Amino acid sequence: MIRATCHVSILTGLALLATGVVSADVKIGFLGGFTGPIESLTPPIYEAAKLAVAQVNDQGGVLDGEMLAIPSGDTTCADATAASNAADRLVNSENVVAIVGALCSGATISSANNAAIPGGVVMISPASTSPALTTMQDNDLVFRTAPSDAYQGDVMARLLKSKGIDNIAITYVNNDYGKGFAESLATAFGTAGGKVAANEGHEDKKADYRSEIGLLSSSGADTLVVLAYADGSGQTIIRQAIEGGDFSKFVGGDGMVGDTLVGAIGADKLEHMIATKPGTPEAPGATMFSKTAMAAGLDPKAVFAAQAYDAAFLLALAIEKNGSADRTGLSAALRDVASAPGEIILPGEWSKAKALIKAGKDINYEGTSGPHEFDQAGDVPGVIVEMTVKDGKFEEVGIVQ
Repeated sequence: MIRATCHVSILTGLALLATGVVSADVKIGFLGGFTGPIESLTPPIYEAAKLAVAQVNDQGGVLDGEMLAIPSGDTTCADATAASNAADRLVNSENVVAIVGALCSGATISSANNAAIPGGVVMISPASTSPALTTMQDNDLVFRTAPSDAYQGDVMARLLKSKGIDNIAITYVNNDYGKGFAESLATAFGTAGGKVAANEGHEDKKADYRSEIGLLSSSGADTLVVLAYADGSGQTIIRQAIEGGDFSKFVGGDGMVGDTLVGAIGADKLEHMIATKPGTPEAPGATMFSKTAMAAGLDPKAVFAAQAYDAAFLLALAIEKNGSADRTGLSAALRDVASAPGEIILPGEWSKAKALIKAGKDINYEGTSGPHEFDQAGDVPGVIVEMTVKDGKFEEVGIVQ
C-alpha cells in the first residue's frame, strides 16, 4: 500500500509539472531590524514591501505565473554579525533572487559585504541613508530608494536656520548612520552661518547618558539635535536631558520619527519637536499608494514605508525585465525599468507593466516616493519632509524646499 501510494504521488507530481500547474515561488528577501533600536519602525516598512508583493501576485505573478514570496531576516539594526547571518540565510539557504533592505546603514553594509555581494544578489535599501553606501565597492548590486544623509543633513540645516535656530549641539549614535548624518549636518549648518557648539558621538544601549548630556549642555547650545533611534539611545538621551533640565528643545533625524518615542517621553514634553525624514512628492504615484495602503490598513506616511514599497515593486519589475529568476543581469534590468525613456508605470500597475515588457517595450517606474533614476552609485535624490510632534504624535508638515 505504501509503495502504491508513493508511486501515485510521483506520477501525479510529474503530471502537474508537465502541465505547468506546479510553479516554484520566486523569492525576494527582506532584511529589517525586527528587534533592537528601530523595532517599532520596522513592521510598517515590511508591510509596505509585502503590499507590493501582494499586488504583483494578485495580478498574475512574475514571469510564467510564478508567485513572489518575501521571507524576512532580523538584522537587529545594531549587531553586524546578526545582520550578516540573516543575510547569509536569505542568500544561501532561502536562495532569494534579491533583497529589500537592510534598514540601518551598518546592517546594509555588513549584509552586502558578507553575503549579498559574494552571492551576486541585488539589494535595495529603503532606509539606509549613510553617505558611506555611496562609495561601496559593490559590483553595482547595492541601491537605495531613500536619499543619502549627505542631502538630508543639508536640508535639515536649511530648515533649522529658517526657524531661527542658530546654535545647536549634536549627539549622534556612533555608527555609519549617525556619523555620516552628523558630519553632513554640521558642515551645512556652519556654511549657512549657524553655530555647532558641540558635535559628539555616543554608544547605543547604555542606561545612562547623563555625562554626555552634561557636556553637550555646557556648550551653551539651546537646541539638541539627536541623530539616533526612537527605541534606542535617542529615547534615553531625550528623557534624561529633560529630567536633568539640560535641554527643552529637540530636533531629530528620521530614526527618531516614531510615536513610541512620544508615548515613552510624554506628548507635553515633546510638543513641537522638529524632525526630518525622507518623504513622498506630490505626484500621481504617491496618491495611488496612499489609497491602496490605507485600504490595506497601512499608514502610507509611516517612515520609509513608501520607499520599501518602491524597492519591492522595482525588484519585481526587474525580475520580469530580466526574463528569469536568475541573479545574473538583475542590476542592469533594475536600471532599465527605473529610468527614462519608457512608458510610465505607477504603483500597482503590474499587469500593464508585464504586458509592455512582454511586448518588448521600455518602461519607466515612477514610484510613490518619487522617480528612481539611480545614479552611478545606486543613489536617488528623493525628497525630505518636515515632521513635528502635535497632539501626541508625529505629523507631517510638508516638503522642505
